[in-house]
Amino acid sequence: IAGENFDQSPLRRTFKSKVLAHYPQNIEWNPFDQDAVNMLCMPKGLSFRTQADNRDPQLHSFIITREDGSRTYGFVLTFYEEVTSKQICTAMQTLYQMHNAEQYSSVCASSSCSMDSLASSIDEGDATSLAKLQRYNSYDISRDTLYVSKCICLITPLPFMQACKKFLIQLYKAVTSQQPPPLPLESYIHNILYEVPLPPPGRSLKFYGVYEPIICQRPGPNELPLSDYPLREVFELLGLENLVQVFTCVLLEMQILLYSQDYQRLMTVAEGITTLLFPFQWQHVYVPILPASLLHFLDAPVPYLMGLQSKEGTDRSKLELPQEANLCFVDIDNHFIELPEEFPQFPNKLEFIQEISEVLLQFGIPPEGNLHCSDSATKLKNLVLSDLVNDKKNGNIPGNALNMYELLKGNETIARLQALAKRTGVTMEKMTITAPLAEKEKDGKLPCEEVELRDYKLNVQLREVFANRFTQMFADYEAFVIQAAPDMESWLTNREQMQNFDKASFLSDQPEPYLPFLSHFIETQMFATFIDNKIISQWEEKDPFLRVFDSRIEKIRLYNVRAPALRTSNYQKCSTLKEAAQSIEQRLMKIDHTAIHPHLLDMKIGQGKYEQGFFPKLQSDVLATGPTNNNRWASRSATAQRRKDRLRQHSEHIGLDNDLREKYMQEARSLGKNLRQPKLSDLSPAVIAQTNWKFVEGLLKECRMKTKRMLVEKMGHEAVELGHGEANITGLEENTLIASLCDLLERIWSHGLQVKQGKSALWSHLLQYQEREEKQEHSAESP
Repeated sequence: IAGENFDQSPLRRTFKSKVLAHYPQNIEWNPFDQDAVNMLCMPKGLSFRTQADNRDPQLHSFIITREDGSRTYGFVLTFYEEVTSKQICTAMQTLYQMHNAEQYSSVCASSSCSMDSLASSIDEGDATSLAKLQRYNSYDISRDTLYVSKCICLITPLPFMQACKKFLIQLYKAVTSQQPPPLPLESYIHNILYEVPLPPPGRSLKFYGVYEPIICQRPGPNELPLSDYPLREVFELLGLENLVQVFTCVLLEMQILLYSQDYQRLMTVAEGITTLLFPFQWQHVYVPILPASLLHFLDAPVPYLMGLQSKEGTDRSKLELPQEANLCFVDIDNHFIELPEEFPQFPNKLEFIQEISEVLLQFGIPPEGNLHCSDSATKLKNLVLSDLVNDKKNGNIPGNALNMYELLKGNETIARLQALAKRTGVTMEKMTITAPLAEKEKDGKLPCEEVELRDYKLNVQLREVFANRFTQMFADYEAFVIQAAPDMESWLTNREQMQNFDKASFLSDQPEPYLPFLSHFIETQMFATFIDNKIISQWEEKDPFLRVFDSRIEKIRLYNVRAPALRTSNYQKCSTLKEAAQSIEQRLMKIDHTAIHPHLLDMKIGQGKYEQGFFPKLQSDVLATGPTNNNRWASRSATAQRRKDRLRQHSEHIGLDNDLREKYMQEARSLGKNLRQPKLSDLSPAVIAQTNWKFVEGLLKECRMKTKRMLVEKMGHEAVELGHGEANITGLEENTLIASLCDLLERIWSHGLQVKQGKSALWSHLLQYQEREEKQEHSAESP
């Protein structure tokens, strides 16, 4: 790679990578960005190893943010394959010979010109250097095996990290296993591309990898949005105090630079912190993994949240960064942060940290993180534990739910007892605490792993604590929103000149300790976007984050009726931790949907050949499209698409204002009236017959349209009822359509000509339409 340090040995250098293949070749709504995917799958490029080096597979993820703000997630498993090309192996040996020769000449050139010093340096220093060169910086094509990095990547619109990770690991095991997988790899790839649906909101889905089933789930409409990155790791890596400080810097839109050797750590911390911003969203440059070729981005004089990979052996002092007065530097690997010179603290910071500590301790995680555990931390853990047990009024953490063994694992007394038992010959390594296991078996076995369930529950409870802070702080924000524009077009036109939020009145209503932080925060872009979304929601569908946040504020108002002028700075804890964790556990205990199993595809003989240790080039023809029309799963997806279209049409119809709806109704009523026949006395019998037939055709067309709209409306109502009644539907539209259809039928029968052909055609059409709809509904399988 250009700019690489050629003083390094060839095995430590990095080389240009490229995308070998991607499936399918193109998706209309999600075009494949080859350059971006290439840079983010292998930010450092290709790397080589020998049999003496560590070649464990590594998993990391990345994110691509488009201009419209939409995100695409990538999940990457990097592993090493043996190099079979003799040319590449020979080239690597030649590079080593050149490198060693250069090193040798530089060693000789640096020695003294005198014969005595030259002899002594060769005897003492150079001999040692040359021996090290031959031992560590060599590659012998006849003795060593050369390996090169390769990666497989899943690209998804939503961050199902755990499910994607498991799927990739199972693919890798299938490639490296001594036995070929049960089916060709194409079967598993085709299955996840075309036959594994997105789980509906509030439901869980089980699909199948190569060897084991995989479970993923989505939160319900009134729950916090999907977040699958483990917050446990974020708190362990940074520690609670550091995380709250970094979180405050992100809220105030400073420059945030994450620094770590591990790509996945960068991504986990970045996604974890931005997840905690709910209901707000980061609006500026967001690059959790900054490729080496884009380092000039760090010079940007704008707020950013970026992640930079640190090279092994380098320290902070060697990193040159501009604009450091406003920079929050986060050294993840060393559990250390450098903060800007001055910035306001988050309101109620001490009480906030204590509440988060209680949640962390419930799951056995030390608040100071796992890198620097101390005796004082253990004492703090025990003190907080006793406080929680004695606090009968704490509705968040019932005493019987505490895992005592996890909390006491770091206790000094337990450690001394284990050491004493070991000296006396008693082995305690296999000793386990069975109480939690017994409780789990009594309650019912979980389909997912215990550790995964704990991470899910910890995630949602930590996020609930953060979301509750914002709900309490901005419970009355709507009273200060200024909605001056009569329609969206005029609002967009005058957006820059209009004031959307009464900042002065809002601040005067807040407790004094909140003011230093809030006066800065309400000037940020993320707060301005939040208010913009609120104003736009009166003309368009609400932003999902805003909808959930507003529903929580409504809930607070139901339970806590107070006037805006009575605000206090008293800290109110989150009261929804238990039910949030129960929702997660119920979805994972009882799987709602199961996807179709992977199956054999229509592949040519000889395709899908297995070769241990090598990920094959897959057959693009079988992965280009989904199931064919004669496949029963295709008709199943077609039925789902039909229902989706009906729901869309229904939502469009009920979304119309009354004036526009009445306009469409009048147009429908006037359709038949516009086809009135001319005076019969002026026409010949043939013209009269033709005119009558045109009139009947017009009536048929109008009847067909109204019947179809009625059926669409009815299907929309049924679908909404099946969706747990999430929308409040009135019968106004349906009644209007029925009335207009009755009016149409009355005009048909009052038509004095009694055209038998037209009448029979009308009834025939109605009966055929009804039979066709009934057949489609009966043949549709429930997803």
